[in-house]
Amino acid sequence: MDLQMIFQRYRNCRMCPLHTRRTQVVIGEGNPHSPLMIVGEGPGADEDRQGRPFVGRAGQLLNKILQAAEIPREEIYITNIVKCRPPGNRTPHDEEMATCIQILRQQFLVIRPKIIVTLGSAPTRALIDPRARITRVRGKWVEKKGVRFMPTFHPAYLLRNPAAKREAWEDFKQIRDAYRMVLTQERGEGPARWKD
Repeated sequence: MDLQMIFQRYRNCRMCPLHTRRTQVVIGEGNPHSPLMIVGEGPGADEDRQGRPFVGRAGQLLNKILQAAEIPREEIYITNIVKCRPPGNRTPHDEEMATCIQILRQQFLVIRPKIIVTLGSAPTRALIDPRARITRVRGKWVEKKGVRFMPTFHPAYLLRNPAAKREAWEDFKQIRDAYRMVLTQERGEGPARWKD
């Protein structure tokens, strides 16, 4: 199984009602061998039209954040918790996430990331804790089965609440440092030591 096979398997997905209004499935994009995976909530109108994650206004802000953190977008993997656009860009429902998470699990098995960044409440609840509130858990590392999770604000939230950009930047500095540490370890340049 590789990412192309996952795309072929699910490009006509009809597992949940979101398929009825989508233009296309947005599986994800990026480096299939990246130690860093970013998981957002769901595709918006621009993503649904282009078939790529994070290409609209929120994606442009994410690109700026990644650039400031010196994390090249093409070197990491970016996807969403649901692969079809929710109507009106609403937050995905629990049932939709529970259905779609099997695709994400298959992506995990191919990519085997060591760090997963959850952008917003939906992926944070789906992947870390169903009761999690992003305002309470953001910026705090959570480790599960040898993978480190960092929840932070979704770029769309930052567009609506610019004052939160400072907190998100603090989170991304931690993400940057952890990502560099993993890359150093993978190159065999020394042991990784996590800082919490």
